[in-house]
Amino acid sequence: MARVAIAHNAEPAKRRETNREQVTSVERALSILELLASRNHGLSSSEISRAAKVPKSSTSYLLRTLVGRGYVHRDAETGQHTLGIRVLSLGGQAMQGMALRDLAMPHLRQIVETTRLGSHLAILDHGDAVYIERIESPGFIKMDIWNGRRVAPQATAVGKALICQLSREEVQEIAGLHPLRQVSPRTIVTLPHLFEELAAIRRRGYAIDDEEHAVGVRCVAAPVFAASGEVVAAIGVSGTVSQVNDDYLPSLGKIVQTAALKLSAQLGGRRSR
Repeated sequence: MARVAIAHNAEPAKRRETNREQVTSVERALSILELLASRNHGLSSSEISRAAKVPKSSTSYLLRTLVGRGYVHRDAETGQHTLGIRVLSLGGQAMQGMALRDLAMPHLRQIVETTRLGSHLAILDHGDAVYIERIESPGFIKMDIWNGRRVAPQATAVGKALICQLSREEVQEIAGLHPLRQVSPRTIVTLPHLFEELAAIRRRGYAIDDEEHAVGVRCVAAPVFAASGEVVAAIGVSGTVSQVNDDYLPSLGKIVQTAALKLSAQLGGRRSR
């Protein structure tokens, strides 16, 4: 019986040990990247091992992996290591995201002050519309939106604004990755219907979510353009059906569109009109 108990407990212990080794490897890899970032010249494998206090064998293994993934560059002649382009690219994307949010905030505030409704900023990521910034309405009614929330593009105003300029093939690819599914009785669930809706968004300049994501809630959003002409974000506003009634909808659309075009102009994209 004792042997059975030992065998039963050995596997969890082995998993814990593996997890510790994985965490240690991640910490060592990050230490190497931070070390290279702090130096204005390249370092050899031995220098990295001593400075980062990582065994030589582990240093060599981690450097091969980091070089292979593009996070570290190794000079073939000198054997010196420096940060790779992949790290610079990630840093640039992070700075771009921060700059986008910083630039968008005054426009979101203006929308909230003008409409008394909640406003938000979203981007497209792996086929999802992702909220990255928001300002809640000053009233008692709050929308079910938070930073980092992912939603289906075809079921939301910001999502449809984000994909309105994509080709049919790109929209089909997104639908293939994230099948169109019904999240409310009014959700768009067929590609022909979605293509018609995207064409209407391009004509009027803003997208509408008419209770397509949540019953009783309406949203309006407009695309934000980069200098390349691509849609990089969407500015949206949400309210109840009574707050965003049929008479108010066109005016609200123009308010959101104006804010999105002003932000686009700041990014070097389309100028506001």
